[in-house]
Amino acid sequence: MGSQINTAFQEIVSLAKSNSPHFLTRFREVYPLFCDKIIEIYPEIQNSELTFCAYLRLNFTTKEIANSIFVTTKTVQMRKYRLRKKLNISSDTDIYIWISNL
Repeated sequence: MGSQINTAFQEIVSLAKSNSPHFLTRFREVYPLFCDKIIEIYPEIQNSELTFCAYLRLNFTTKEIANSIFVTTKTVQMRKYRLRKKLNISSDTDIYIWISNL
């Protein structure tokens, strides 16, 4: 079972790094509870925001996210800031820890 989880994780990371259109679909299959909790907290979340949360859940750094989705690190920082506002995450809370605790 452990190797199946590891294989699925590697597959998701690979899809994320290549900015694949299948990334979010596969992520939702592997982490259904995570997606449900985010949607419960923020029902009007858009797929692009959910995808961004998925990158954070996979522990991608700001630079890794920027490289994967072809934007600047400043853009990623702004998205983190906006996401914090929408999910009501205080500025003194580490967003990575908050996301991984869902």
